[in-house]
Amino acid sequence: MNTSPTSNVARLQRNLGLWHVIIIGLAYIQPMTLLDTFGMVSKESGGHVPMSYIFALVAILLTSISYGHMIRAYPSSGSAYTYTQKSINPSMGFMVGWSSWLDYLLSPLVNIILAVIYLEALFPAVNHWVWVIGLTALMTGVNLFGSKAVAYFNSWIVFVQLAVIAVFVFLTYNALSAGQNADGIISPENAYHLWSMAPFWDSMTSVAALITGATILCFSFTGFDALSTLAEETKDAKNTLPKAMILTTLIAGVVFIISTYFMQLYFPNHPETYFKLVDETQPEILEAVGGAVFKAVVLGFAIVTVMASGISAHAGVSRLMYVMGRDGVISKNIFGKIHPTLFTPVNNILIAGVVALTAGFVTLESVVNLISFGALTAFSFVNISVLFHYVFRNKYVHNAKDVLSYIIIPIAGFISVFLMWLKVDKLTFEVGLFWAAIGFIWLGVKTRGFKAPVPQFKEEDV
Repeated sequence: MNTSPTSNVARLQRNLGLWHVIIIGLAYIQPMTLLDTFGMVSKESGGHVPMSYIFALVAILLTSISYGHMIRAYPSSGSAYTYTQKSINPSMGFMVGWSSWLDYLLSPLVNIILAVIYLEALFPAVNHWVWVIGLTALMTGVNLFGSKAVAYFNSWIVFVQLAVIAVFVFLTYNALSAGQNADGIISPENAYHLWSMAPFWDSMTSVAALITGATILCFSFTGFDALSTLAEETKDAKNTLPKAMILTTLIAGVVFIISTYFMQLYFPNHPETYFKLVDETQPEILEAVGGAVFKAVVLGFAIVTVMASGISAHAGVSRLMYVMGRDGVISKNIFGKIHPTLFTPVNNILIAGVVALTAGFVTLESVVNLISFGALTAFSFVNISVLFHYVFRNKYVHNAKDVLSYIIIPIAGFISVFLMWLKVDKLTFEVGLFWAAIGFIWLGVKTRGFKAPVPQFKEEDV
């Protein structure tokens, strides 16, 4: 009989396979969000949404490869926090984790906000707090029963969601083939033709505008990095998670680019020409393409899809808080505990649920921008962590493949993310720095004026 001190300590359970993880990632990404962000990105990119998606996809794919390298080195649910802590410096790791916490903590709010937008379009007389409270309770309840429950809940939703997008693209394609777009009859003077490079590039294209659009769309891909928080619940995490992250990113990227290509053809001019609410375009897009009945049906389903995404986001933030709590950099008694029968970080799930209630006070655009700050911080330091772990610390550069994997790809990934940093909204940057300053102060308190070492988890501690 095992009488070690760890034998009675509840831990996360490894019960997720490759497709479980991919489904959670796609549910987190929530492919139908392309309908919500189309207006704001079309405005920022000068009418080149699919090209902005390509810019974002390249940056995310390079970074996902770096995540894969770091998962193999440190298969922990701490994600960028753990990778930076172990590869670069524990204090730097804490600051990355703290900044990432902003990204993960706010992600469920996006889904609550979107669901409320859809519900208000269908039931305008109902007070929005009814939806905020009810949806938060559902999201929290599903997560209490573990990541496999999240995967099962999300699986059919993801497949139906992709089918809805396929129907939407088919309707858009049919209209364009018949010579119709949102302006009416297509003519050389007022629109792109069906097969055109103009949605990607034309004489008016600005690379700076495309990068600005990609910075917003960085939010659309944040589900891929959240998969790293499932490392301690995934079978053979060192092999499964790198594959899952790249496949999730590629599947989402292809769906985004193809869909927005046809959308850009259908809505060729400035989005304010077509939409009353440029930052909340899904209801208007659905009605313009498919009519009122199609809008009602899809919005009804979209409510379910954003909840699937919210449930996955909720799972991600609760795992990050668990690892930081387990390390002791935040309260171990509150954040670092796993429920003995549910095998989930119940305290963290409930705390994330309380934070999600603030969705009743904030706008979609403000939350999306703040998420981008946390995401870009994590992406930057994961790329840097590859260099520190594989090149500077362990000298794993022995051949051309190693140079490509551990030097060229992470540097290219960092540069692509840095270009998006240059386009971060000023207010977002200021709020993000304020959040980081709070973390720095807390770190100083935790280390007694930076004299004591930053706490880190050791197996013997449990």
